[in-house]
Amino acid sequence: MPFDKLDRYTPYALAALRIATAIIFMLHGTQKLFGFPAPPQSGLPPLASLFGVGAVLELGGGLLILLGLFTRPVAFLLAGEMAVAYWTFHAPRALYPVLNGGDAAILYCFVFFLLVFTGPGALSLDGLRKGERYRPAIAG
Repeated sequence: MPFDKLDRYTPYALAALRIATAIIFMLHGTQKLFGFPAPPQSGLPPLASLFGVGAVLELGGGLLILLGLFTRPVAFLLAGEMAVAYWTFHAPRALYPVLNGGDAAILYCFVFFLLVFTGPGALSLDGLRKGERYRPAIAG
């Protein structure tokens, strides 16, 4: 099969997914904590609120995921955060995610859940700590 040759790049594709997800996820935290890139419509939440705790998890956890450091436990925590966010804030609005605005929460939940099982892929501090070195196989 022609696509079987792509298997050797799986660790890099996983790293790209992890990094892109983390960067976008961190922006949710910076928005709630610092009003960047724009403040939330409801204003900046108090740090000691559910939204404030979520913002800290989004920024701090997102940074750890970006770096690929403690990826599995952090991803487990963030998957749980996104599940709680969906069922607490989105699901009560409407049955369908496209109507309740919960699409992103569901996708984040499952991407983080995937990282719990796969680990960070290539280009991670977890891999560096374990001495892993990913090298694509020579095409042939």
